[in-house]
Amino acid sequence: MLSGVKPNRTLLIAGALAATAAVAAAQMTGYTPQTLATTAEGKSLVQVLNDLNRYYLYPIDQDKLLRGAINGALGSLEDEFTYYTEPATNEIDQQNLAGSFGGIGVTLIAANADGTGVKVDNVYKNNPAFKAGVQIGDVFLKIGDKDVSAAKSDEVVKLVRGPVGSEVSITFARGGKPFTVKLKREQVNIVSVEKAILPGNVGYIALSTFYNEQASAQFRAAVADMKKANVQKLILDLRDNGGGLLSAGVDVADQFLSTGPIVSLRERTGAPQVYGRATRQASDYTGKLVVLVNKNSASASEVVGGALQDSGRATIIGEQTFGKGVAQIPITLPDGGKVAIVNSAWVTPKGREIHKKGITPDIVVTDTRFPVPLNFTGAGATPGSKITITVGGQPVTVTADKEGKFTYIAEVKRAGRSDVQGQAVVDIANDAIVRRALEALK
Repeated sequence: MLSGVKPNRTLLIAGALAATAAVAAAQMTGYTPQTLATTAEGKSLVQVLNDLNRYYLYPIDQDKLLRGAINGALGSLEDEFTYYTEPATNEIDQQNLAGSFGGIGVTLIAANADGTGVKVDNVYKNNPAFKAGVQIGDVFLKIGDKDVSAAKSDEVVKLVRGPVGSEVSITFARGGKPFTVKLKREQVNIVSVEKAILPGNVGYIALSTFYNEQASAQFRAAVADMKKANVQKLILDLRDNGGGLLSAGVDVADQFLSTGPIVSLRERTGAPQVYGRATRQASDYTGKLVVLVNKNSASASEVVGGALQDSGRATIIGEQTFGKGVAQIPITLPDGGKVAIVNSAWVTPKGREIHKKGITPDIVVTDTRFPVPLNFTGAGATPGSKITITVGGQPVTVTADKEGKFTYIAEVKRAGRSDVQGQAVVDIANDAIVRRALEALK
């Protein structure tokens, strides 16, 4: 897996030799109850856990306590890409990876500026929500008997998904008025690839994530469709694609390359070893190619962009990418959770390590699709009073809180979405990067 260790190798030799030997053994073969019992730190960890259960005033959630210890151990590395995922979240994560699950056929977005509340961002045709009349903008109030009006998206996802054929009752609000629908869950497939033909017979393929085992097959099908349409100029859009499976990234890059390395991996010892090589295939796309990236293009997206840039196969257009140049090993744990451990840095064909640097586009263009929404804060008003500010000729009214403070954050512009999975909506007029790509392809 490629997505988003720097171990401490220093050993103290001036202390107890038994402790030093135990630490060294743990680094080589792993921790055991015996090694924990022979180090001061190991004994301290066990004692703290026992003393909490013995003396702490309030009841202790044992699972939460031990998972806190896991998170503490991983947090000590100060590496954001080495992390633990709890069992319930990992179950959803594995469904996303598999690319299918029992659900109702909607995508979600936060309803409020602070990330709380959930509303419908899109409704796909011929799925349960569509058949029941659910619409974009409907706000989740209750799922079954559970109030989710202040929940976050991942909490709602856990409740909405379930076995195919099972029923779920959901209460939405539309225009402030609640209504309830009972839906029977159906098989929902995650489509990570969207495509369109732009003016001038320019092909457009957007790949939203590599964290989908079906993404490679979906992408190959999209490329095949472009070839059938006699597309000789193609835009590959990797903006906001945070990465996923390294194998999927290699497969996507391979469809535009006929020879040479795509990416190499460097572990903590040894030189980089080639992980993926390009092979010539009849299905390869050989026409002109532009790749779009932005500051959220990361990991496997950068693998693809780096390989195509180093080979001179494509022109990279957009913003400096995120800069996640490390790969992780995902390990399923006995509790059903998962730990992702950074185990290697990846290297472009020309030997570039881009971690915390990113990839610089050949043509730098700012992403204009989502301008920063109007927002302002203030203080000193009479509590409960209304403050009206005129912006661009339009009045904006807010109410001061009990401390006389007031805040306004305009709703973020919603991206255009088709209600047909796999069909892209491209707003050329408001997308400077796409416009520059079309110019480059002329």
